[in-house]
Amino acid sequence: MSVRDSDPPPHAPHGELPSGGTVRRMTRWGTPVMHRPQQLVTTFDASLVALAADMVATMRAADGVGLAACQIGEDVAMFVFDCPDESGRHTVGIVCNPTLTLEEGRERRLDDDDEGCLSFPGAFVECARPDWAAVDGFGLDGEPVHFEGDGLLARCLQHETDHTLGTVFGDRLSTKARKKLQKAHDAAAEDYPDDWPVARTDSA
Repeated sequence: MSVRDSDPPPHAPHGELPSGGTVRRMTRWGTPVMHRPQQLVTTFDASLVALAADMVATMRAADGVGLAACQIGEDVAMFVFDCPDESGRHTVGIVCNPTLTLEEGRERRLDDDDEGCLSFPGAFVECARPDWAAVDGFGLDGEPVHFEGDGLLARCLQHETDHTLGTVFGDRLSTKARKKLQKAHDAAAEDYPDDWPVARTDSA
């Protein structure tokens, strides 16, 4: 999806996303790196920036709103995102070593919207999550970053932080919902070859 000239620029409180990356093959559920906590980032250098650029390129090639490093096979606790909130305003960012904060008690409200995952493509199912979330962590320069929001942005921050902890959203579903998700995924399998989304960019 391209951004129209009339669209407002994205909210980038900690800077724009890196560009010039290479689209990488999407790692799928069932691959070990997807199901274990990721290694914390301790070195903030050019190789980390290059990895983030590849993640951004892959996320955009797959028409996603967020992507964790494990989704391109890298054991690194980091994610990138470009996602709208409830008002439609896009926020972009990168978070290393994320820590999630959710509202509790009377302030906590659940959102039952559909959720999907680029590592289990072509399938969506309802997944209840708190309708507001905040994430703290570090940017590519090692400086602290903070992002928060509602709507799809809240869901994205939770989903991607889960990935850094080795959790896929299917782990949060009932057996019935998981079977529904699997059925939709299997039905769409032909649209997502093993090297997706690389094949999409090669044929564009």
